[in-house]
Amino acid sequence: MWQLREHAHPLLTDDGGAVLDGRTGRWIHLTPTATAAVMLLCASTTTEEAAEQYAERYGLTPGRAAADVTTVADALISAGLAGDGRPPARRRLRFRRWWQ
Repeated sequence: MWQLREHAHPLLTDDGGAVLDGRTGRWIHLTPTATAAVMLLCASTTTEEAAEQYAERYGLTPGRAAADVTTVADALISAGLAGDGRPPARRRLRFRRWWQ
């Protein structure tokens, strides 16, 4: 299940939107159609369900709608603002000894 991370703070309207990364303080700006995709992804249980609703809303073919929704979902995942329901992979911190 696709979902925004805890540190992602969305500001979504029908005219567009943005998502604030609470860790960095940076905003990711979204077009109106990308905002609609995020709204549908947040309200749906699967990406496929979101794509079906997106296709109905914009009169697109199912393949085009799935590609659009997947592109938005993947962009937010790669920015670290969303995930597929699994906890994010923990980054292993490597410390170097100062004398080496």
